[in-house]
Amino acid sequence: MNAFDYYKNAFTKKYADFNGRARRSEYWYFVLFNTLVAIVAAIIDSVIGFPIVYLVYALASIIPSIAVAVRRMHDTNKSGWYLLLSLIPLVGLIVIYFLVMDSDEGENKYGPNPKRLMAYDDGIIDHMVE
Repeated sequence: MNAFDYYKNAFTKKYADFNGRARRSEYWYFVLFNTLVAIVAAIIDSVIGFPIVYLVYALASIIPSIAVAVRRMHDTNKSGWYLLLSLIPLVGLIVIYFLVMDSDEGENKYGPNPKRLMAYDDGIIDHMVE
């Protein structure tokens, strides 16, 4: 799966999927492309002089942004509710730590390890991929 596929899947196959786990690469590639698209939308808005493109995109991307963040928290064996810590100044920095943590080894209460699943899809049985 290439980097853009993670972004595309967040809007198509996993738009409002708050269940399961998301690897670091799935989350951070989504953040990268989401930011790039938002910048392009803001540039288009500045050219046309009316902030409609960015507004529509921002509204459309709220649900998949939260969903992929919740799945990322699940991958570290944390509840998605931990994302609410980001609303508290300075304390919210702990959320960034959770988002960059490595996957929880093996299966947890949110499902199987997505690294292991990706390894099976690639034909590798006992090798963890990141």
